[in-house]
Amino acid sequence: MLPSISRRHALLFGLVGLLYLVVVLAILYDSPLVDLDWSLQQLRPYRQWPGALPYLDIWVVAGQRGPTAIAACLWLGWRCYRAHSARPLLVMGMALLLLNVTVGGVKILTGRLGPHYAHYVGSPELFSGGSIFPSGHTANAVVTWGVLAYLATRWRRTGAALAALTAASIGLTTVYLGTHWISDVFAGWAAGALVLLSLPLAEPAVAALDRRVLAAWHREGRFARPVPAAPRPRPAAAPRPPWPARPLPARPQPAQARSTTPSRTVRLSRSERYSMVSSASGASTRTVRQPRSAASARAGSTGSPG
Repeated sequence: MLPSISRRHALLFGLVGLLYLVVVLAILYDSPLVDLDWSLQQLRPYRQWPGALPYLDIWVVAGQRGPTAIAACLWLGWRCYRAHSARPLLVMGMALLLLNVTVGGVKILTGRLGPHYAHYVGSPELFSGGSIFPSGHTANAVVTWGVLAYLATRWRRTGAALAALTAASIGLTTVYLGTHWISDVFAGWAAGALVLLSLPLAEPAVAALDRRVLAAWHREGRFARPVPAAPRPRPAAAPRPPWPARPLPARPQPAQARSTTPSRTVRLSRSERYSMVSSASGASTRTVRQPRSAASARAGSTGSPG
């Protein structure tokens, strides 16, 4: 069962497939696209700007199947090991398989010759035993670097932009070197993009293969499942000392009940009152009574009226 894809994805897939078909038919029916091929090749770009030739000879290697596939598979193999899944390598293998079908099949059917081996000016050079249409360098660059961007977990848009820039520059480099017609490059771009757009449809098959590969590796013991680490025992917490007992607040003592016994009035004489007052103040103040002299006594007695 094919997975569901968005309407936008389906529309883009149909447009790219239609573009690929139009380019193939334009070459088969000797359209003005063939005239454009010859016009660009008669300029001899590699002779117009010979200084860039050594550098572009090296750069075009980034579109060859062997070096790019080896480098990409080494990186994806490391990712498989880290993720404990064969999906990255399976996606790359599925993409290269689709590339062989969409590009290799058309190469065999058309048999087109390259610019360096062309016989007649203005001829599409088809069915002559060649294998130049579509451009394998261009399609391989689109697929290889595009798959790396497709599998990226971070910076996916940046990777897609870099992959597109690499594929575009490699396609134009092959035209500069004279190894491909410009129509070969157009077809290579379309074929590579068609393969990338087909990858979401191939995800169920990739998932099924991934399960089988992992099951086989587990049986052989070569790729053991990661065993989750046992949880570390937490150290026992030290017993907390008991909180010191807080003293209970003292209860307010009830006020002493006043005596309800009726008071009794006692009448004291002057001498008794004087003795009580003098005895109470005797502890703090001592009253010293000096004896009266005889003269003062006599004066008092004589001076007072009889």
